[in-house]
Amino acid sequence: MDDHSYFDPAQDPQVQRIFSKLAYRTTPQNYDTEVAALFPGFEFDVRLVAGITPIERGGPLDFNIDRPNGMRGWIINLTVDGAGRIFEGDESFIVEPGDLVLFPPEARHLYGREEGHDKWWHRWIYFQPRAFWKPWLEWEEQANGVYILRHREDVPFSELFRLFVEVEKWADLADGLSVDLAFNRLEHILLFCARMSRASKKTEVVIDERVLSACSLISKNLDKPLTVNEIASHVCLSPSRLSHLFRKYVGTGVVQWRDGQRMQYAMQVLRVSNVPIKALSQMVGYDDPLYFSRVFRRHTNMSPRTFRERSLALIVRAEGEKLQDSFSQPTQQGTAQIPQIDIQS
Repeated sequence: MDDHSYFDPAQDPQVQRIFSKLAYRTTPQNYDTEVAALFPGFEFDVRLVAGITPIERGGPLDFNIDRPNGMRGWIINLTVDGAGRIFEGDESFIVEPGDLVLFPPEARHLYGREEGHDKWWHRWIYFQPRAFWKPWLEWEEQANGVYILRHREDVPFSELFRLFVEVEKWADLADGLSVDLAFNRLEHILLFCARMSRASKKTEVVIDERVLSACSLISKNLDKPLTVNEIASHVCLSPSRLSHLFRKYVGTGVVQWRDGQRMQYAMQVLRVSNVPIKALSQMVGYDDPLYFSRVFRRHTNMSPRTFRERSLALIVRAEGEKLQDSFSQPTQQGTAQIPQIDIQS
């Protein structure tokens, strides 16, 4: 039985906060991160970003998103209220509450509010997947390069909603363990979706254990200059065979995946510590700090120093806005939380 009636999306305090910010700020340049991510031009340069886009007819967010070349990472989108339209013409389809859409890297993004509805509120998560997630990211139904998962009556909508909220809550915190908690909730979402998608399939996709072993070896030795030959030898494969299996199951080359893991770890360290760039480069396997900086810039479009400064500025600004809100926002009865869904714990 669908439990959509167990809560009222209009009572989401985050949406009310976004509406308030949109009402009092006049230019996108002045928006904080929570609102800036809802407009074109926002740089998704971190591992995990999550939020909600509450589109209302005629409102400041009522426009179509069009990214012809997609994005570098993945985005999973859950419709919360109203309806949206993905793509145009014969390729288009409508999403309603409980429906999920998964955009792979470089898949076109073209979507907006469905004309026949007054709103389209959708929660979203931008992420770079871990290696062993790949089989969970290939759903049965797809259109124009994106995956679709329709809401089913036997799947609790509120459970998915709660997980999306928790991903955003933990991702907003700066410490490494909070980021891990965000990834844990995201992993739960993807497992949930994979299980629903596979319900009608007779066979399951399983990653070769030797690829998983290679990923584990790389992850535990990010500071060591392991070669493809050494990694292949460790898992009893030839370098060419390992490369083939890696691309088959992970979707990228061994070196590219290793560099991605190194950059993800480097971003986490930059967000939570003052480790010198030279020391950080050695921590992730680069003896030459300049080369490390070039690789980092290739993955994030900014230098390690700029990334650290921007991350610190975002944290300081967020804390300042929380303090300001605590003094300026009136307490309203009935908007502290969504009924039946604990988003504070």
